[in-house]
Amino acid sequence: MKKVIDKAESRGRSLYDWLDSHHTFSFDEYYNPRRMNFGALRVLNDDRIAPGKGFGTHPHKNMEIISIPLKGKLKHGDSKPAVPSPQAIFRP
Repeated sequence: MKKVIDKAESRGRSLYDWLDSHHTFSFDEYYNPRRMNFGALRVLNDDRIAPGKGFGTHPHKNMEIISIPLKGKLKHGDSKPAVPSPQAIFRP
């Protein structure tokens, strides 16, 4: 497999009043044709979400979602609701 090094500060970014998101691959309004995916991995975001805020219910078709809360609690509102604790790897 080809070795790829991309510095953290070169990632894309989406900034909203409730979300500060850094994108490793093309996502949201960030588009970089050189960064579409890495093998089967399509999305790798670092999201900082304001307390009490979050994403509305939306579908995830044919993909695994993994969330790692570093602080606070995360509630995932889909067909498998759960509230993982900090540092827990969460797969809804």
